[in-house]
Amino acid sequence: MKKHLCLTTLLFLLISIGKLGAQQLPTELKISAIPDENPQELLRIYTPFADYLTKEIGIPVKFTPVVDYAATVEGLAADKLDMVWYGGLTSVQAAQRAKGATRVIMRKEDAEFKTHFITRKETGIKELKDLKGKTFSFGSVSSTSGHLMPRYFLLKGGINPERDFSKFGFSGAHDATAAWVEAARVDAGALNFLVWDKLVETKKVDTSKVAVFWTTPPYVDYVWSVRGGLDKGVVGKISQAFLKLNYQNPEHKKLLDLHRTKGYIPAKDEDWKGIEEAAIAAGLLKTN
Repeated sequence: MKKHLCLTTLLFLLISIGKLGAQQLPTELKISAIPDENPQELLRIYTPFADYLTKEIGIPVKFTPVVDYAATVEGLAADKLDMVWYGGLTSVQAAQRAKGATRVIMRKEDAEFKTHFITRKETGIKELKDLKGKTFSFGSVSSTSGHLMPRYFLLKGGINPERDFSKFGFSGAHDATAAWVEAARVDAGALNFLVWDKLVETKKVDTSKVAVFWTTPPYVDYVWSVRGGLDKGVVGKISQAFLKLNYQNPEHKKLLDLHRTKGYIPAKDEDWKGIEEAAIAAGLLKTN
């Protein structure tokens, strides 16, 4: 009898441990994105993606907007968000802050991303050296394409923002940077090339007044990252849902156009090592 009780107790413990160790399926998948454009635009872009993923993975997906870049990192770290569309720098911060966070999917364009430097035509700015003594706007402090990489290439070109600009600031978003330049709040600014292209196509920037005068060399940038502990089966379904999107399919094209891409590719964490090194060098990321 005692032997039977011991075996029963052991079996119960093994089952209990197995249940505790298993990854639980979420009843709702909460996704978000860094607020690199205005809130209405983010809802326009990501709500259809939430609807698409709901159908593809069989779990309700909700897009949750956040107030700033840091909130997306903290949300993933606290398991309040399951998946976030990050820029390169915030994906590095998330990997450092949110234990087990993993990059899963990126746009094809993000393997070779670029930043445009823009100015009004009357400023006389033709190249980076002409920025000395001028006023300038970055996007968000935590933006890869709006701050980290433009700062990196400015320094590489012999321009130190703190020393060489008469004044500089942070608009908070790429579209805001373009608006600041056009409204003459600053002489020049830096923003992500896809947002610039969208502003031009939708006529939300006056190209008779504002133009691109320099473009950075390519670098890796935006990516979808998931929190640590998210069920691997769900992560696999998410990846497949993005990878199956085909630009030749009219319904898929609507989604892809919202994200300014022709398609998605798998992401590898090691590809962001250069971004991490640039962030540490710029003092925007602390080493552990």
